[in-house]
Amino acid sequence: MKYVLVTGGVVSGLGKGVTASSIGVLLKACGHRVTSIKIDPYLNVDAGTMSPFEHGEVFVLDDGGEADLDLGNYERFLDLSLSKDNNLTTGKIYSSVIERERRGDYLGKTVQVVPHITDAIQDWIERVAHVPVDGRDGCPEVCVIELGGTVGDIESMPFIEALRQFQFRVGPGNMCVIHVSLVPVIGVVGEEKTKPTQHSVATLRSLGLNPHLLACRSQAPLGQATKDKLALFCHVPANQVLTMHDVSNIWRVPEVLEEQNAHKTVCDILGLKGADTINLREWKSCLAAKWDSLTEVVTIAMVGKYTDLSDAYLSVNKALQHACLAASRKLKLEWVEAGYLEESALNEQKEEYESAWKRLKEADGILVPGGFGGRGVEGKILAAQYARQNNKPYLGICLGMQIAVIEFARNVMGWDNANSAEIDPATPHPVVVFMPEGSTTHKGGTMRLGTRRTVLQTVECIAAKLYQTEQYIDERHRHRYEVNPELVPQLEEGGLRFVGRDETGTRMEIVELLGHKYYVAAQFHPEFKSRPFKPSPLFLGLILAAAGKLDNYLSGNATPLMSPVKSSEESAAHAALSDSISAKLQFSEGV
Repeated sequence: MKYVLVTGGVVSGLGKGVTASSIGVLLKACGHRVTSIKIDPYLNVDAGTMSPFEHGEVFVLDDGGEADLDLGNYERFLDLSLSKDNNLTTGKIYSSVIERERRGDYLGKTVQVVPHITDAIQDWIERVAHVPVDGRDGCPEVCVIELGGTVGDIESMPFIEALRQFQFRVGPGNMCVIHVSLVPVIGVVGEEKTKPTQHSVATLRSLGLNPHLLACRSQAPLGQATKDKLALFCHVPANQVLTMHDVSNIWRVPEVLEEQNAHKTVCDILGLKGADTINLREWKSCLAAKWDSLTEVVTIAMVGKYTDLSDAYLSVNKALQHACLAASRKLKLEWVEAGYLEESALNEQKEEYESAWKRLKEADGILVPGGFGGRGVEGKILAAQYARQNNKPYLGICLGMQIAVIEFARNVMGWDNANSAEIDPATPHPVVVFMPEGSTTHKGGTMRLGTRRTVLQTVECIAAKLYQTEQYIDERHRHRYEVNPELVPQLEEGGLRFVGRDETGTRMEIVELLGHKYYVAAQFHPEFKSRPFKPSPLFLGLILAAAGKLDNYLSGNATPLMSPVKSSEESAAHAALSDSISAKLQFSEGV
């Protein structure tokens, strides 16, 4: 087993996750099987109880793990299905060590950070690294490890020490360290400053880890003099100082690394073959270059309450991008703060109110993503009402589905003050209720989580045609409230179609509205399984409907896009399918 460790310095948020994912893309393109581990030094057991404002979105895995959003980057870039064990936190490590101490596993010894915590970290990494995550048998060849936070943080010290020891456990030639750092430009002169990176590397080396490569974040490519200076003071060869400058889209990052022979350096250090036969042609042409070449705009209004932080809806944003790539449309995303749509904002924030409604009405489609709590709910209900009454394409996710049901109950069924028990426990018409198996005392890990099966009730629905399946679909969930099953018969009599249910038939999963261009909502989170080469069907449906192409697409029996290729035969098949879909979509426009 080979290991690539990605650390960060100077400041957080430099793009360690994208860098680690891009290194994985290069290694896969060289013919190697890759897995990933994200280390988060915080004391939380997982990210499930964190506010999106605090840490961005919570990414849900197949096994129900609530993880850092970087695991979403890994899955999308590398087309993997990771587990909760691929996200290692201080909380998990200390919990496991304390549990062992309580059982008496340490035979009366004094339990300490070194060696007990550090040994537990190494054992965890080694165990998880050998678990296949690409759907094939056998162990991966390379594990890419990202250490969250910044080198020098007190909370990450046990992990740094564990990784220092780990390099000796795995032996020479089996571990490559990449340090991501910042090279700022100060003043109007535009001088590139190397001192922050010098100090960051010095700190890392003082802790026993010597970086093999420097990945230097900057606005523009670094000058050769700057790279030479970094090489001199950071004890790294000049050709291993990589420029990680700003690019037009994140799919360009593997290309930037390849141009600087990062794959060759990593393969040389780890003794891996395949660097000379790397194949990124499809990645470059079908993702990076295609995204920049799109010109026909489709505008989607994202109605949420965390709109000030785009990372709170990162997977939703990426799923929209994947769908736009398949539909050959350039995405214009309008962030609409749900609270500004409410009538109360008309008096208090009139300018924001008018702007929010203008952008909502001008959009080609409306998306209401998941969320918790009552803030902004009334604004989301108004957005769903506008979409329903004006035949505007609408996609609701998790809470967005519950919003669609509440709006229908109020304005079509005539149930005054219908609401969710989460928002109004005293509502006379609780169309959304707390799930009976949920916990009322503990928040962490107590929701309905992970991949669950949805059984389609009919093939005569948009969802069945988009997923191109007649029986069931498997998607990831994260919720503790559900549509009230006791009211479903009445809602269906009123015209709301619950076309997808769980295996018991009592839990509503997908809802559609007859006679509407595209009014679809799901209790699950389809964005978590969307991939660049295999967009989420529901997101693809939204984009196609917003672009006026859905009817022709469905009538053409288009074939879903394949996942990233793993062989030349699959590459040819993928190209043929892409050409077929493009031809059908062009035919529908009369091209």
